[in-house]
Amino acid sequence: MNRPTLRGAFTALITPFTLDGSIDETAFRRLVRWQVLAGIDGLVPCGTTGEAPTLSLDERDRLIAATVETVGERPSRDRVHVIAGTGTNDTAATIRATRRAAALGAEVALVVAPYYNRPDARMLEAHFRAVADEGDLPIVVYNVPSRTGTNVDAATFLRLAEHPRVIAVKEASGNLEQIARICAERPADVAVLAGDDAWTLPILALGGDGVVSVASSEIPGEFVALCSAARSGDWETARRTHERWLPLFLANFRGAPNPVPVKAALVAMGLLDNDAVRAPLLTLEPEPRAALAALLRGLGVVESTGGRSTRSIKRPSHDGACH
Repeated sequence: MNRPTLRGAFTALITPFTLDGSIDETAFRRLVRWQVLAGIDGLVPCGTTGEAPTLSLDERDRLIAATVETVGERPSRDRVHVIAGTGTNDTAATIRATRRAAALGAEVALVVAPYYNRPDARMLEAHFRAVADEGDLPIVVYNVPSRTGTNVDAATFLRLAEHPRVIAVKEASGNLEQIARICAERPADVAVLAGDDAWTLPILALGGDGVVSVASSEIPGEFVALCSAARSGDWETARRTHERWLPLFLANFRGAPNPVPVKAALVAMGLLDNDAVRAPLLTLEPEPRAALAALLRGLGVVESTGGRSTRSIKRPSHDGACH
């Protein structure tokens, strides 16, 4: 079994839509190319940030295939991991989705804890074991109790970590004691990834391995640098990077649920033509949009010149090159 090592910064990809609500695959591929050029360690299509709950099965397949194909356009660089979101609250459906992702060329599956039906620890363990056994891919266990209503506790994950196909946890519980125990007791080849940008530095300091990030949609190079600094023991640089970008980490969850603010930011940066989302989500209202734009200007991500916003970070062209 291919058992990749997950270390560094992994971008949770947004899903661009046209104004009529269909997937804008051209814009999606352009964003993927820009991420690859920025040196990102991995890409995660079809997660929460990608609005997976409102995507059809065919649309999810299209996005996973597009990610794999676009990453493969640059075979000379180090491999960019493709971690496909396949989790649902139905074990059989999750296994089928994971098998489809494997057939499409994804390297790893991101499997969220089942939501709404609130399984207990015994049921959670059985769910993840079934997906690992039958899904044809190594899996990352995604623990995000604020969205799922259930917590994959340390004891449960540590038992799961003994499975040869459980290679990581994306931890977004916000429970420091739980995360610290997982970092200390997990097998050496099982990664601990932050599931919240603001927790990246604390988790790295506890011995964790990286982050699945929303803000790396906006600043991929900075996240790669933060993780690299921590890995090399340069904690002063890692801390300064964290402190500089913490306001952006928080702003991506202010005024509306993820991914509404980050899509608005990408429009301000010139990376998206529009910030359309699928209902029940709605686009960011004027007041929080103005506050976000002001923050982006203050951080130097965009500059205001003669009433026009221009990005200080190079913008990808339609062929994916940076200009």
